[in-house]
Amino acid sequence: MTAIEFNHQLISLEDKLYSFALRLTMNMDDAKDLLQDTLLKAYTYKNQFVEFTNMKAWAYTIMKNTFINNYRRNVLHRTTLDGSNDLFFLSQNKEIANNTPDSAYFVHQLTQLIDSLNNEFKIPFKMHLEGYKYKEISEELKLNIGTVKSRIYFARQKLMKAVSQLN
Repeated sequence: MTAIEFNHQLISLEDKLYSFALRLTMNMDDAKDLLQDTLLKAYTYKNQFVEFTNMKAWAYTIMKNTFINNYRRNVLHRTTLDGSNDLFFLSQNKEIANNTPDSAYFVHQLTQLIDSLNNEFKIPFKMHLEGYKYKEISEELKLNIGTVKSRIYFARQKLMKAVSQLN
């Protein structure tokens, strides 16, 4: 495959790659950055592309791996070490610090929606939100684990429907 053919095939995938990047990042600017990183890596390592294989799958794999590596790097970057002898890891969530009146109002509405659920859905759902495992919830409430999972699932479905009606 010549360099011109390679470039033409890769450029023809740009729109599809951008859509994939947008699904991964959920942000237009980040998606453009991810697309640019992917295209750069594809051009840099074009000698590793095996001719007569699926270029689309190859490019998608580059993009997915780039996204995962960037995500891991960002998580590590936001994690700091506590100076104590126990060396606790502290994760800082910057989004929480940027509470706006709109987000506070939305959280209030969401809390009200959760509280309006029937107890059979609300109790397992709240326990799950608090970090309890499915098995712990089933033991605490004396329910089958399948029942716990389905009640949490249905609670999510009801909440998603209610939230979509708020907007």
